[in-house]
Amino acid sequence: MQLIMLGAGSSAGTPVIGCSCRTCTSADSRNQRTRCSSAIRLPDGKTILIDTGPDLRQQALRENLKRVDAVLYTHTHADHLHGIDDLRAYCQIQRQQIPLYGNPDTVRHIINKFPYVLREPADFWDLPVLAVHAVEQPFMLFGAQITPIPVKHGNSDILGYRIGNLAYITDVSSIPDSSLALLQGLEVLLLDCLRFKPHPTHVNLEQSLVYAGLINARQTYLIHMTHEIEYTEVSQRLPSAVRLGYDGLRINV
Repeated sequence: MQLIMLGAGSSAGTPVIGCSCRTCTSADSRNQRTRCSSAIRLPDGKTILIDTGPDLRQQALRENLKRVDAVLYTHTHADHLHGIDDLRAYCQIQRQQIPLYGNPDTVRHIINKFPYVLREPADFWDLPVLAVHAVEQPFMLFGAQITPIPVKHGNSDILGYRIGNLAYITDVSSIPDSSLALLQGLEVLLLDCLRFKPHPTHVNLEQSLVYAGLINARQTYLIHMTHEIEYTEVSQRLPSAVRLGYDGLRINV
């Protein structure tokens, strides 16, 4: 399968509005980060999104993303959810309902905040046609096993996901030992890395490298980065098994 990194940025994106720092003014496209999301193309051609951030339309046009068959939600913060309306285009193209998966809190939030998207297929496709499914245990989706990975985001309980030998862990402040056990034997790990200084709801660079060492994936890519993380400068400081992610990166697993 192939992962397409749609966005590697934090909630503010990079460049940050009004900022003239080295990263925000960089000519290196790898420092231009939309909000955090990825797409996974399975061998049968199906595409699974992880989160629908507010930049989904821009990301989909940039990466020529022509179909979406399901969405895995990590949590419901705006930078991971509020592009949900842009799924309408895929419902129109495919003429099919798109299933959404998340933990029970995520499902309740979508039902309460976006009730208009939860509809059965009919002859009217001018709104999203979506269905929600609460998940806590591994499940099969298009022939792939999806394993929800419980993690902490400050005081919130959210999900990462493992799909085969790929795992995606964003917006994390700590990973329980029981979840670390679910992350062994990975080929590729995508892992939160907000900034240099500690943060109450995200791991910083130092903490990300500790978790990368504990999980010991063949290759780890850091995601959800603020403008404090300048691509070339920080890349030179990383161990060989850890790299910075960037918008448009394609990873074959």
